[in-house]
Amino acid sequence: MGWLSAGDGYEVALVEGRVAARATSGRAAGRQLKSLPRALKDHPEVDRLRRFAEWLDRHATACVAQTDAWMVSSLPVPTGLLARVWPDEAWQRALRDLAVVGDDPDEVGFLRGATESGELRIVNLDGETVRLSPRTVTLPHPVLLPDLDDLREFAAELGIVQGVEQIHRATWRRPDDLAPKATEVRDFAGGSFRSRFALAARASSLGYRVSGGYATARVRDGGRTVEASVWIGEPYWDDQVETGALTWQDQEGRTLALREVGPVAWSEGMRMAAALYAGREIEEGKDA
Repeated sequence: MGWLSAGDGYEVALVEGRVAARATSGRAAGRQLKSLPRALKDHPEVDRLRRFAEWLDRHATACVAQTDAWMVSSLPVPTGLLARVWPDEAWQRALRDLAVVGDDPDEVGFLRGATESGELRIVNLDGETVRLSPRTVTLPHPVLLPDLDDLREFAAELGIVQGVEQIHRATWRRPDDLAPKATEVRDFAGGSFRSRFALAARASSLGYRVSGGYATARVRDGGRTVEASVWIGEPYWDDQVETGALTWQDQEGRTLALREVGPVAWSEGMRMAAALYAGREIEEGKDA
């Protein structure tokens, strides 16, 4: 965005997401000022730029949230859609360097660009940049990626930094020796918080939904929607609380046996439970 006139002697613009000013006359002409002059604090152009900056922040957050939803659900995304949004810098920051899979599920690459014609530029695991034009691609959840450790090592060699947490996302794999009728995981139960409000606030700050006495994460896994839930205490309880068990429910509200929980739902449920538990109060002298 260019510089806009803002009264006598000044121009304003958005610079790195903040409103900046520069003088248009005098010895400082053409130089960006360290702070916004008092005369410009309430100028209409400054107010307009501030509101635009707020919109850009909301837009960037929405791009990350949508991309994260595609990745967590491993939903097929039309290649043409990626091509249309790619010119938008906020979408680019969210999508760039995500691991993607096209027509061949065994061929994984990192997304580097998209053309108007619908071609994607991908860096494959041989380090070569190739062009692909499948009808759709998936941004797989990391628990579904083969040889994840090798992929992480290769990404480190390339210096890849993802705008949406994917290949370095914490993952858990469902054990094979679960009891047939087991329905809950208590690995992260018993985390103590000074109040239910503090625990609920932590859940919300991490992006999880708080409903009744539970923190929840809804995940699409293997064609069905599953909701992971962790007990966080009665809504109006003001005293100390502890994290409870982790369970999973289907769309009808039926509690699933642990053996029925798919790999993505299992990993995301455990990720939520671990993140909540990590914020617990630790008594002095006890190990974390």
